[in-house]
Amino acid sequence: MRVVYVSPEVSPFSKTGGLADVAGALPKALAARGADVAVFSPYYLETDKRGFSCESAAVNLRIPVGEQTMEAQVLKSRIPGSNVPVYLIRHDPFFMREGLYQEKGLDYPDNSARFIFFSRAVMECIEALGIEPDVIHVNDWQSAMVAVYARTIYTHRPAIANAATLLTVHNMGYQGLFWHLDMPLTGLSWELYNWKQLEFFDRMNFLKGGIVFADRINTVSKTYAEEIKTPEFGCGLEGVLAERGQDLHGIANGIDTSVWNPKTDPHIAERYSARNMNGKAACKRALLKEAGIQGEGFPLFAMITRLDPQKGVDLVLDVLDEAVAMGMRLVILGTGDPKYAKLLEEAEEKHKGKVKAFLTFDVGLSHRIEAGADAFLMPSRYEPCGLNQLMSLSYGTVPVVRATGGLADTVHDFSEEDLGKGLSTGFSFREADSSKLLGCIARALRIYSNRDAWRRLMANGMAQDWSWERSAGEYLALYETMRKPSALLRLSD
Repeated sequence: MRVVYVSPEVSPFSKTGGLADVAGALPKALAARGADVAVFSPYYLETDKRGFSCESAAVNLRIPVGEQTMEAQVLKSRIPGSNVPVYLIRHDPFFMREGLYQEKGLDYPDNSARFIFFSRAVMECIEALGIEPDVIHVNDWQSAMVAVYARTIYTHRPAIANAATLLTVHNMGYQGLFWHLDMPLTGLSWELYNWKQLEFFDRMNFLKGGIVFADRINTVSKTYAEEIKTPEFGCGLEGVLAERGQDLHGIANGIDTSVWNPKTDPHIAERYSARNMNGKAACKRALLKEAGIQGEGFPLFAMITRLDPQKGVDLVLDVLDEAVAMGMRLVILGTGDPKYAKLLEEAEEKHKGKVKAFLTFDVGLSHRIEAGADAFLMPSRYEPCGLNQLMSLSYGTVPVVRATGGLADTVHDFSEEDLGKGLSTGFSFREADSSKLLGCIARALRIYSNRDAWRRLMANGMAQDWSWERSAGEYLALYETMRKPSALLRLSD
């Protein structure tokens, strides 16, 4: 199985969010299962600053963008810890910038041209390298146009003709919307600018184009795949997604267990495992000391989050006084909306020794929090998949979540019966309402007082397999359903 994996960001070469982590881990897991994978991404200023070892791929491309033709250099590296090649498309006027997609909170005004260029450069590079993929797997709006090009301009190119396309939607809230006069930049016929294909309320929509033209679409959890077919979560594209319902799948993300593993984690005070959890108590003591929180016997809750309404930070702030009065202690790590940062600083001052807010980005601290906390809060309004609840399960830190998207798929709500069956792994509530969150926290606090029940919850969570190896198996099974007859014939020759 030959797979071309296209992503606008790939860790550790570039990163703004969880997509980069997925793109850095999934191709490795696919390759470990026998797939022949090549990754494509832009070569950014951030990539350059990180100083990765790259060599020339001996491919120089000329890419049309509207009436202009622009040159692209192709550099080659590898995903660390693997033999998976990464082809980095370099065009300094587009990608040698401080941000990947925006600067100082504002999107780059030429983002349409930048990612039209990137998408066409990927297509040209596939052909120049002679890869002939079975599947071209693209991610989010920045590479969704690859699926459009595979069925239009490049459909008869020998290297592309037998390739099926899969579009993974990581978040419906980001669609790549541009004014209609950017349509000529695509090199496509104006006939495609219609309400069934690329047009969306008088604008061009890259993600919609990918959804319409890709052979299959998937998102990062089974529940989110259903949610996005509704007006609440579809962000205006619910009708298009419902129409393609038979081709829409959900596969939950995984975590890199070489990085997130309490048995081997170099960042934590003492390592531990599901068979011997003694080290977790040492991790809690160390985190309490680092956070200046008093009272080892109290349940320590945590959040590692973007300070944003989507993540339910406002819901937590609404109930914080009552939850602390019930006995909860809280440590939060995150950056984002200054309004929430100020409110958290005020809450820390009000509840000194009981609440700590680290308003920063700190990788090592995120590991120490996952290992040291008793419970992890994720009251998200929507969450396509979520990664922190998966990390928490692996670290024996019990998730307390809103049952939406991937949180609904990955956290099994507590009941006495299911606990005994090894099923219950956390606590969940359904409505995005602060009173419901408080009730869920109160439930968790009651069970925390039963140490045997709580330890069984921890053990149930740590027994789960949320590795990328599991996800890779599901992706390979989906790829197999996409093979074109001509590709199967070629395989048997």
